[in-house]
Amino acid sequence: MKIHRAGDRPSQSPSPEYFTGTVRMDPVVSGDDESAVKILSVTFEPGARTAWHTHPAGQTLHVVSGLGLAGSEGQPVQVLRPGDTVWFAPGEKHWHGASPDCAMTHLAVQTSVDGKTANWMEHVSDADYSGPRAG
Repeated sequence: MKIHRAGDRPSQSPSPEYFTGTVRMDPVVSGDDESAVKILSVTFEPGARTAWHTHPAGQTLHVVSGLGLAGSEGQPVQVLRPGDTVWFAPGEKHWHGASPDCAMTHLAVQTSVDGKTANWMEHVSDADYSGPRAG
């Protein structure tokens, strides 16, 4: 048994190359664990979001608090609320983050493939971020 005590692992600020705005990541299951599954608690301040990206083995998000948004290429933007769980298929180009006026925290669950969990692309434009919302 291995226990990671609260506060033992510092919060991380991700690279601005892959995120817009203020974002904090806290490891739940990370590279220092033997599991291929990686889990992060990610908090996005209002307006903050990921860049477009894909995951080689897909990704699950579970919204813990706040109000979030998620976009998948060619689809309307989805509004995410606490308790919502989202699945992005392997290779699905997408982004996710907070709404313009409210922070959002989600658990991000992905599996490492050949040591890689994500393939990062361009930043999400303001037009895509503010695009049509799903009904």
